Amino acid sequence: MDITFSSDDLKFRDEVRLFFANAAPEASQQLINNPGTYKQGVIQWQKKLFAQGWVAPFWPREHGGAGWSATQSYIYECERVIAQAPDVVPFGLKMVGPVIYTYGNSEQKARFLPGILNGSDWWCQGYSEPGAGSDLAALKTRADRDGDDYVVNGSKIWTTYAQYADWIFCLVRTDNSGKPQQGITFLLIDMKTPGITVSPIPSINGVDSLNEVHFENVRVPRSNRIGEEGQGWTYAKSLLAHERTAIARVADSKSRLDRLRKFASCELQGGRPMIQDEEFRARFTTIEAELMALEYMELRVLAAMASNRSPGAESSLLKIRGTEIQQALHELTIELAGLYGCMIADNDTSSADIGHSFGDQARKDFMYGRAATIFGGSNEIQKNIIAKRVLGL
Repeated sequence: MDITFSSDDLKFRDEVRLFFANAAPEASQQLINNPGTYKQGVIQWQKKLFAQGWVAPFWPREHGGAGWSATQSYIYECERVIAQAPDVVPFGLKMVGPVIYTYGNSEQKARFLPGILNGSDWWCQGYSEPGAGSDLAALKTRADRDGDDYVVNGSKIWTTYAQYADWIFCLVRTDNSGKPQQGITFLLIDMKTPGITVSPIPSINGVDSLNEVHFENVRVPRSNRIGEEGQGWTYAKSLLAHERTAIARVADSKSRLDRLRKFASCELQGGRPMIQDEEFRARFTTIEAELMALEYMELRVLAAMASNRSPGAESSLLKIRGTEIQQALHELTIELAGLYGCMIADNDTSSADIGHSFGDQARKDFMYGRAATIFGGSNEIQKNIIAKRVLGL
């Protein structure tokens, strides 16, 4: 892997910087920061990326992707974070899109891929259930054949932004004989179909993004099945590898680390900036070194994806270390905020008014960040994957 920037790479970096300068990402980010306009902001930003041809970096060009190299993708992510530009919502572009263009038929590609790319269709993920989270093969949501349809009954949980979704990609059980993994099928379901109910789940950080989705005699055309019946587990494993790679969020952690350095340079204890405190500095530099190592691991995975190789067990390593580093950053930031990280600002009081500009957000990030090592397949499950696929245990 060679990550030395060539003259073409430097030219591309200048192009990315110019795009961010002209695209005004802060306007979309302001909409995203407001729960009432969140969806509008996400779609607005995605349409700008689509118009630029940059919305799907690793999709093949024949399906509307950018066909970037690993280095170009790395440059874009670094510049995106520096510009404080939004990331795309992953469910359509990074998850179900690659499954459709890899395993779907020509009609499905023509029907679904354009809407995923241009932002006109919002997708959510129907995997986890009340009794099946990281042990996904234990899912019980059923899909029974009835003529040209499947009739779906059951529930999905922790479904992010289902309240906005036009479509949901679902794993459903179509067969109970044999091994649990062999009876799972991959369906695409229109969220407007009668029988679907979305129930919000309040989050500890005050942002309502999670939901439970209930299916009661929901009829889904067989034409919305991806690939073969009973082979959904195979398609799901491919999707999960891409999801876990995205969860690592290396570029965002680098930005968070830089902000923490600035906060610690201003926050005083005993007349000295906290960045000069020996214990704080030791913890900070440990995170910094681990994040640097994780970044090179991510580059190896990006290089594999750019060569049309699916990320394997490396995606589990990225997920484990990436989420652990995120949590370490959350912990150190809220400890730096001290008591101000425990104070909750009301609608008439900003967090700056009660002591720190970062305290309120530090508390929210810390609370929600506890789930990072659970969602996308718990870190314990990722260690089992590594043990099996890498160590042969």
